[in-house]
Amino acid sequence: MLPQQIAEILRTKPFDSRLFVSGWIKTRRDSGAVSFIELSDGSCLANLQVIAGPGLGNFERLRRDLTTGASIRVRGLLVPSPAQGQEVELRAEEIEILGTADPESYPLQKKRHSFEFLRTIPQLRPRTNALASVARVRSCLNYAVHRFFCERGFFQVHTPIITTSDCEGAGEMFTVTVLAPGELNEKEGFARDFFGRRAGLTVSGQLQAEIYALALGRVYTFGPTFRAENSNTSRHLAEFWMLEPEMAFCDLQGDMEIAEELIRYLVSEVRRECAAEIGLFARFIDRELPARLERIASKPFARLSYGEAVDRLIASGASFEFPVAWGMDLQSEHERYLCEKIIGGPVIVSDYPLAIKPFYMRLNDDRRTVAAMDILVPGIGELVGGSQREERYDVLAERMAQVGLKEEDYGWYLDLRRYGSVPHAGFGLGFERLVQLVTGMQNIREAIPFPRTPGSAPC
Repeated sequence: MLPQQIAEILRTKPFDSRLFVSGWIKTRRDSGAVSFIELSDGSCLANLQVIAGPGLGNFERLRRDLTTGASIRVRGLLVPSPAQGQEVELRAEEIEILGTADPESYPLQKKRHSFEFLRTIPQLRPRTNALASVARVRSCLNYAVHRFFCERGFFQVHTPIITTSDCEGAGEMFTVTVLAPGELNEKEGFARDFFGRRAGLTVSGQLQAEIYALALGRVYTFGPTFRAENSNTSRHLAEFWMLEPEMAFCDLQGDMEIAEELIRYLVSEVRRECAAEIGLFARFIDRELPARLERIASKPFARLSYGEAVDRLIASGASFEFPVAWGMDLQSEHERYLCEKIIGGPVIVSDYPLAIKPFYMRLNDDRRTVAAMDILVPGIGELVGGSQREERYDVLAERMAQVGLKEEDYGWYLDLRRYGSVPHAGFGLGFERLVQLVTGMQNIREAIPFPRTPGSAPC
């Protein structure tokens, strides 16, 4: 039998009811013969206060094990609480210790710990208020993503985790092989490997999602992606989640519109469903968070071309580590300055130089830019990157040859342009960056349950 969740109890307040709850002890305070236990079951930020006293029987012996971190099962009567700051309390009639926690070794005795320390105990860090709140927000966002696309006629497609194509062309893929060390030789390459050719963990599901978009019209893929990039920064992970919709009969304008609508929808859902968690983050992480989320949810995003963005960055007179010039890939410092200082909110930058973007983006008529767009948001920089895809066979084939992609490896991708090609577009949204946006977390490692970074995969 499942116990009643604390979130539901606090919502409905069934006074004078005998309830059955289970959870972990956050704190215990004693006043004479009575103990006041703060109990959490993870269903919400708030705790349920349990009042335990001598009437339980063997209470003094029981109380020795009622320590922070211990798990218990409680049966009792829910009554109005006379204490300030809480409406209900549970008067325990029976307490069962499910699992003890040695107070000498349990590492979460203090009320606050650094996030760096918490990363060293991944098995316990979700029990803290901050990381539990991030997990609930992430779950809320995940559910809202599927609802958003379902309501707009999209179909979810599960694209491969193991792939033989490199969408970004950066070569920073983890290789998947069954060959033992020493079995791989230069002459044979991966011919004797499991797939008969080199395979890796996907960096993006976009190319495969395009296949289904050109059959079902509107699709999205949402799953883990991987980058073997040796970057130990607050913005990078080796394993992260990407949300990637693809839309047939869609141009760059439509791509920007659906991406902006998605972000505003997701931010609004979190503000509505996770108000307590947002309040916690505002108190302890980022006091400007509620106002920033309100602006994102309520105001249209600014739009600039790449050329306009570069001109405004140069005209600002700001000193950057990487000086701004047309043709360069905008760095995080440029992106954040643009949306935080110049625009004062999210901005969509479009029509980037051809030379700095992947082969699949549609060539503009000027033949020096492509129909690409990035959505930049305060505190993060780039949140979304997308484009209208190149639907013209000859132009795409020429572009693939320029970047060294072999037709025998990507002939299937060209076939989409050979047989019933249509204008189509899509984008990728980094899910952990979205979690950062709505929680105010400064390090992306707090935005995912189990961060994988160079030299670190603890469990």
